[in-house]
Amino acid sequence: MTSLTTIEQDLLDTARAQPMLAQVERWAAINSGTRNLVGLARIAGKLADAFSALPGEIALVAPATAESVGTDGFVSAIEHGRHLHLNVRPDAHVRMLFTGHMDTVYPSDHPFQTLTMRDDGTLNGPGVADMKGGLALMLAALTAIEASPYGAKIGYEVLINSDEETGSFSSAALIAQAARGKVAALTYEPALPDGTLAGARGGTGNFSIVVHGRSAHAGRNPEEGRNAILAAADIALRLADARGPRLAVNPARIDGGGPNNVVPDLAVLRVNFRPATADEIARAQAQIDSAVAMVAAKHDVRIEVHGSFNRPPKPIDAGAEKLFALVKSSGAELGLDIGWRHSGGVCDGNNIAACGVPVVDTMGARGGAIHSADEFLIVDSLAERAALSALTIARIAQAGRL
Repeated sequence: MTSLTTIEQDLLDTARAQPMLAQVERWAAINSGTRNLVGLARIAGKLADAFSALPGEIALVAPATAESVGTDGFVSAIEHGRHLHLNVRPDAHVRMLFTGHMDTVYPSDHPFQTLTMRDDGTLNGPGVADMKGGLALMLAALTAIEASPYGAKIGYEVLINSDEETGSFSSAALIAQAARGKVAALTYEPALPDGTLAGARGGTGNFSIVVHGRSAHAGRNPEEGRNAILAAADIALRLADARGPRLAVNPARIDGGGPNNVVPDLAVLRVNFRPATADEIARAQAQIDSAVAMVAAKHDVRIEVHGSFNRPPKPIDAGAEKLFALVKSSGAELGLDIGWRHSGGVCDGNNIAACGVPVVDTMGARGGAIHSADEFLIVDSLAERAALSALTIARIAQAGRL
């Protein structure tokens, strides 16, 4: 361990002194479920006000078009909230990307809407860890950087999207654009309660497979019908055959059907894939193509496939190893033992890594039980993690490279 310089110590003191807890409490009190456009507009405005304290150009960017397949098999556009984008010193020689999301998994009618400060030093509330705590400490770290000599040495973009929890379909292009030319990226998903970070991540793909059959009377002339439910179930079984150690396949739902005396003419199969590598994506896609072709011929039905592998796997390559090492050494300066492990979950870190940019995507607060009514934020970790980010950014600014 080397001693911190006076400039670095001032940087950390500034980061830790920011009003992060108050910000989290204000932001988490606003419901911002991905489909709550009114709530997302409110939180976007609050975040724009807060992040406007940083230099650069800030904007709320309209979402790209995204589509959804309904239970009736029809494809329709989905509305999303606007995404916050901040661009600071775009001509700087060294530039970084900082990302987070303003949406949560709790819709406006979810019973989990209130905050509770617990005796154990944790804050229970919707989105406190995932990720309004992360947004607060990201802002604290960047505020400290701007107040230090390091600010003039680095440029960066901040992107806070409104649809991460549902796959970032309306912000994926914006993420890719913001990642261009960056030496490194930090994303503020929550760390585990003990501070462990996510390392390598698998990918994910979500598909809606629409089967069009032919209705008929189930008793009088069933042979004239083409059972869409049966065909969809056949596809599900064939896709499940692709499962292996490096590819999870989860046929999750079949919508369709009706009265017992009618051969169903429509079914929509929802299926999720979790590939560990790019090769597994290719194998899964081949299985989809094969299953659809075989079932269409066997059952005499028409099939439409909607969806994609929207988040590629995120391996730990040489660049990621170097960034993790920097985060670990920065943590050691603060008395933190930073470790990481493989995660089956996905996030915008997958998208950033696919652009060839090294990323650590769990730089947020320590917390747990996310996506449940037991979600909690470890309050002391706000200052701790803001300091970790500030020092990591400062080291990159000082070196002029990763």
